[in-house]
Amino acid sequence: MRSSKPSIAELRAVCQPDTIMGRASGEHWAGRLYMRHISIYLTRLLLPTPVTPDAVTWGMILSGVAAAAVLAVPGVWTAVGALLLIQLQQLLDCTDGEIARWRQTTGPSGVYLDRIGHYVTEAGLLIAIGVRADGGYATIGGWTTWGLLGAVFVLMNKAETDLVHVARAVAGLPKVEDSDEVSAPRASGLARLRRVARIVPFHRIIGAQELTMVAVVIAVVDLATGSLAGSRWFALVLVPVAAIVAGGHLLSVLASSRLR
Repeated sequence: MRSSKPSIAELRAVCQPDTIMGRASGEHWAGRLYMRHISIYLTRLLLPTPVTPDAVTWGMILSGVAAAAVLAVPGVWTAVGALLLIQLQQLLDCTDGEIARWRQTTGPSGVYLDRIGHYVTEAGLLIAIGVRADGGYATIGGWTTWGLLGAVFVLMNKAETDLVHVARAVAGLPKVEDSDEVSAPRASGLARLRRVARIVPFHRIIGAQELTMVAVVIAVVDLATGSLAGSRWFALVLVPVAAIVAGGHLLSVLASSRLR
């Protein structure tokens, strides 16, 4: 049984190993840039308490749902509130796994809840942009339907990643390695497109972190114009981007070594 009051250095060695920090797609850029530097202190604070990793994950889910609910209301401060709630979600998303790794209680329920949290949040944010473009909850209309369509593509994109693990498990194959070598498309054309996407990562716009950051800028545009033009243009762009990302991701998975 590990100590409930470890040093930060001890925590980093166990809770943030290279197998976590070195993942090609599993670790968000914000985690590497700043969130993991913060989360380790929250983890150390929570370790002596009875708070479980799953309880932290539930907090992560609720913060994501709250972010979508707040973002649906037009206004600058609601957009800022959604951004802050997503920052909280990312903090909790780092912390739950760190607590589990230190306590050696990592299990399927935590992984499952984590996936549910990301599915609900990212789909909810697309819907929220649609509701926002309609003018809020009292005036739900066509833009909300458009946002719901975008949410379907977001869910498809996320499912395409998780179904790799399902397919390999059903086929009796070992867990796929999260590395650039495995995920790289074998076809040269797709490989070039993948390199372009790394230089101009437009696909990240449908992620919770990036979407809420842009939403703040769009909210300022709405305020400056005295209309919902910014939100409507944002919604108009997001849905085809989500469709392109889902389609491109499917091709990338099929053309890579992830299913071999």
